[in-house]
Amino acid sequence: MSAGGPLQPQWLGRVPYAPTFEAMRAFSQSRDADSADALWLCEHEPVFTQGLAGRADHVLMPGGIPVVQTDRGGQVTYHGPGQVVAYPLLDLRRAGYYVKEYVYRIEEAVLRTLSHFGVTGHRVSGAPGIYVRLDDPFSHAALATPAPGSDPFRGLGKIAALGIKVSRHCTYHGVSLNVAMDLEPFSRINPCGYAGLQTVDLSTIGAPVTWDEAAQVLGSKLGAYLAP
Repeated sequence: MSAGGPLQPQWLGRVPYAPTFEAMRAFSQSRDADSADALWLCEHEPVFTQGLAGRADHVLMPGGIPVVQTDRGGQVTYHGPGQVVAYPLLDLRRAGYYVKEYVYRIEEAVLRTLSHFGVTGHRVSGAPGIYVRLDDPFSHAALATPAPGSDPFRGLGKIAALGIKVSRHCTYHGVSLNVAMDLEPFSRINPCGYAGLQTVDLSTIGAPVTWDEAAQVLGSKLGAYLAP
């Protein structure tokens, strides 16, 4: 892929988290203005990852699952089999947009991926990631604005988590979409720093999709929405 060319997914398979984190950090630190962008898609062995501002008390009971400190934004999340993880490695200066729009474009790619499978995803103001209605994930109705002081996640489940790092205008880390997982490990943390936040996957909300199907669609949507 030439610098600035189409963003084509690179399939890593199921890989451990720590060496993948080191590889994308090294990729970003060693690149220059002519380096090609990349999009890595993978699945991880079970791991909790903690963001730069992550609080230790949000990790409730890790058990035998390792906790890895990272340099991305956000709090603690879980990665494991049955989840599609996407790492866009972009030069934002060359792409021509800023971090806020980058986040918006990633979320839009996830929303379009869910729509492809008949599911309606939602943004929640101030809480990066994508959420679905627990009572009717296929409803197209917009979310009502929560009353002041009320729980903004009431009736919602989180299906995609977002955590990024930008260094010298270059991005790494990315987004994870829950497809068909063992969701129990999410109960061992406060997902993304929110106590009691329910986490769901496509399987549990009634959209039986394989990992390969979800990864292909998400990779295609990210490639399109992250284009310059």
